Amino acid sequence: MLEDGKIFIGKSTKPEYLDLRLANRHGLVTGATGTGKTVSLQVLAEGFSKAGVPVFAADIKGDLSGLAAPGNGKEPLVKRAQDIGIEYKPDQFPVVFWDIFGEQGHRVRATISEMGPLLLSRLLDLNETQEGVLNIAFRIADEQGLLLLDLKDLRALLQLISDNAGELTTTYGNVSKATIGTIQRQLLVLENQQGDEFLGEPALDIKDLMRTDRDGRGVVNILAADKLMSNPRLYATFLLWLMSELFEELPEVGDLDQPKLVFFFDEAHLLFNDAPKALVETVERVVRLIRSKGVGVYFITQNPVDVPETVLAQLGNRVQHALRAYTPREQKAVRVAAQTFRQNPAFDTEKAITELGVGEALVSMLEGKGAPSMVERTLIAPPMAQVGPIELSERQQILASSPMKGKYDQPIDPESAYEMLAKRAEQAAADAKAAEGGGGILDMLGNIFGTNGPQRKGTMTMGQKVVREVTRTVVNQTVGNIAAELGKSIGGRQGSSIGRAIVRGTLGGLLRR
Repeated sequence: MLEDGKIFIGKSTKPEYLDLRLANRHGLVTGATGTGKTVSLQVLAEGFSKAGVPVFAADIKGDLSGLAAPGNGKEPLVKRAQDIGIEYKPDQFPVVFWDIFGEQGHRVRATISEMGPLLLSRLLDLNETQEGVLNIAFRIADEQGLLLLDLKDLRALLQLISDNAGELTTTYGNVSKATIGTIQRQLLVLENQQGDEFLGEPALDIKDLMRTDRDGRGVVNILAADKLMSNPRLYATFLLWLMSELFEELPEVGDLDQPKLVFFFDEAHLLFNDAPKALVETVERVVRLIRSKGVGVYFITQNPVDVPETVLAQLGNRVQHALRAYTPREQKAVRVAAQTFRQNPAFDTEKAITELGVGEALVSMLEGKGAPSMVERTLIAPPMAQVGPIELSERQQILASSPMKGKYDQPIDPESAYEMLAKRAEQAAADAKAAEGGGGILDMLGNIFGTNGPQRKGTMTMGQKVVREVTRTVVNQTVGNIAAELGKSIGGRQGSSIGRAIVRGTLGGLLRR
C-alpha cells in the first residue's frame, strides 16, 4: 500500500512504513527459507510500482511473476489484512519479463567490452595471473580500437596475443601461451554452460528498465532466474554488471522525493562467495555511491552475515524474518542479526528472531534525518497481486503485448574485433605480396627505382629502401584507417565513441557515454 509518500509495510504496535525519500538508502530482507521473504519483497515491489518507481528483481522460484495478475483473495491473506486493519483490494502491476536464455522473457545481453576484465575474470573464475593477462588483452583491444562484443571476438584477440606473446611481454609484462590456453578453456566451459547466451548484441539499454506505464505506475522488471541459478557465478556476475551499469550511466541527482529505480538482489550471498577482496571493496564503493544516482539496492538473503560488514553498513532499511538456532553456528548468526538493529526495550530482539511466525518480521526503517527506527515486531501486509507464479499461457500473453517485444529477441552480429582482425590479416598478406613485386603501384616504383632487377646478397639500393618505406607506410595507413573506421562501421550504440576514446568505469566496464 502507498500512503503519502510512504510504503505501508505492516503493523506492529503502530503502522510501519518505508519513507520513499529514504528508500535510496538501500535495504536488507533476511530470513530462513519459507519464512516470508518473497512476500515482503512483493509488498515492497507493489508499493514502489504504485509510487511510479520502476523495479528490477530476480525471480529465483518463479513466484514474483504473480505481480502481473490480481490477487485471488485467499482466506489467509484476507484475514491478515483484517488483523492489521486494512482492506484487501486485489490489484495487478505492469510487468516486463526478462531472461538471459530467452525462454521465459526478453533476452538480456551485455557485450564483452561492457563487462570489462574484472567482471569477466569473476565469471570465468580466473586466478590472479590469468586475470592479469585478461587485463592485458583488454588494454590491447582498447589501444587498437577493437570492440569485443562476443566470445569469438575475445577468442580472436587471445589468439593474436598468443601468436605474439614474445613481443608483447616486453611491453605489457609476462604473457604466457599456457595462461592464454587456460583462459581459452574457461571460455569453452562458459560456452558449454550457455554463458555465451549473455554475451553479445543487442546489449541491454538500462533506460528500458526505467519505465512507467500510461497510468504512471513503475514497471516491474522480472528476471527469470530459476534456470540461471544452475550457474550461480553467471547470475551474480550479471547482477553485478547491471548494478555497475546503473552506477556508471546515470547522472548524479542527490536525494530525491523517491528513487528513480529500485534493484532487488535475491540470493545475495552468491555475490560475495569466494569473491576477491578487490571486488568486494569495489561493490562496497558502488553501493555507497549509487544512492546519489537515485537508485536503491535491496539485498535478499538468509542471514545478515552473508553480506560483508562494509556493505551491510550501507543498508538502512531492514526486514528480518525468522531464523532457526539449532546449532552453535546458527545461534551465533541469530545473535549477530539481533545486534544489527536499534534495540527495543519492550522485547528481547535475539529471542524474538527465533519465535517469529510465517508472515511476521522484525522491521526497522530509516526515519527523520536518516536514523534507523527502533526495531518492531511486525505483521507484514498481504500483497494485493497474486501470490505465486502465473500460468505459462499468461506469461506468453504478457510477452506478446510487451513494449520490449522484438527489440532484444534476435541476436545481431555487427562488425567487431573478429572481423577487423581477419581483415587486417588479409590486408597484411596482400601488402606483403605487393611488396614482393605483386604488381600495382609498388611494382611500378620497383621499375622506377630499379628494385625489380637482380640484387646482390646483403645489399640494398636506395630504390629498394624507398619501396620498403612505402610498403610500411601503406600497411600502417591501412591498419590506421581500419581502426578509424571502426566507430563508423560498428553499427551499435557504442560505435560513435569508440573512434574517439575508450574509457572504463569502476568495475572495468566500457562507458557508453
